[in-house]
Amino acid sequence: MADAALKIADKVEILTLQDNYIEMTAMDNNAVVTRAVPLKDGEIKASIGAEHGFSALVKVTAEEKTRTMLFDFGFSENGAAQNAQTLGVDLKDVEVAALSHGHSDHTGGMAKLTAMTGRTGLPLVVHPAAFQSPRYLKFSEEFKVYFPPFSRDMVRQAGLTIIEAEEPYPMLDGTVLFLGGIPHTTDFEKGWPLPHSRKDGKESWDAIEDDSFIVMHLKDKGLVILSGCAHAGIVNTVQYAVKTTGIDRIHAVMGGFHLSGPFFEPLIDRTTKELQKMNPAYVIPTHCTGRKAIMEMEKQMPQQFILNMAGTKLTFQ
Repeated sequence: MADAALKIADKVEILTLQDNYIEMTAMDNNAVVTRAVPLKDGEIKASIGAEHGFSALVKVTAEEKTRTMLFDFGFSENGAAQNAQTLGVDLKDVEVAALSHGHSDHTGGMAKLTAMTGRTGLPLVVHPAAFQSPRYLKFSEEFKVYFPPFSRDMVRQAGLTIIEAEEPYPMLDGTVLFLGGIPHTTDFEKGWPLPHSRKDGKESWDAIEDDSFIVMHLKDKGLVILSGCAHAGIVNTVQYAVKTTGIDRIHAVMGGFHLSGPFFEPLIDRTTKELQKMNPAYVIPTHCTGRKAIMEMEKQMPQQFILNMAGTKLTFQ
């Protein structure tokens, strides 16, 4: 994929409709960060809701035209949609959606958010492996925790038209690139051992091949990278974005970095050091990154670190 395939954007806005954290007293707005202030008739009527899930509304401005898309849909049926309503967000301008992978903390709110766009047949760009079923976490032969099923029929019933993309796929007139499947190239991001799936009665390790992300190219600043969980590894993910686009300057790395829990906490130090080498202007860990990893990144990259929350809008321009 040549550099020219990714159009230069003048502005990128990412409004988080769902994330794991909310702190409505932060009062730390600046040129990049706008925190949620859910007022109605001058009163605080409702809180923004936090859940173990992720969803974002992405707006990209290029050549004086702003285009809008959804990236992921959050966990519960109503969570991301309720936050959008509380914030007074109009989803009628959404032209396309993309899904980072087929796990339920990214698909659960699909029907409600899609309905709020007022569109039928809204395109959904997704890696085909997102539809494998059953998927489960295997703790032992006796103890398996299943993900809720996710199927093509469910997507169609939600009012979306499926576009399956294993390779990089341009969206919004080439201002956004969905990266498709991500090759695993780093020596330390080996994946999550617990996920498994079955096909034709045979069990196998689920490498979460559907894991993907989107990337934008901000004028004079570099790449803006947004992941869902980065099951392929966030360092691996950024490296693939650079290789695919031919752009090695990185403005922002945002998303779930999946560094929570005993399997991934040993990778926090190495991941942080590799991100430091990449020297993004901003690093914004969300969702499944985990408290220890978020704290370490803030400690090691204090000038680049942004604490994300549900309802926060980030403006890069």
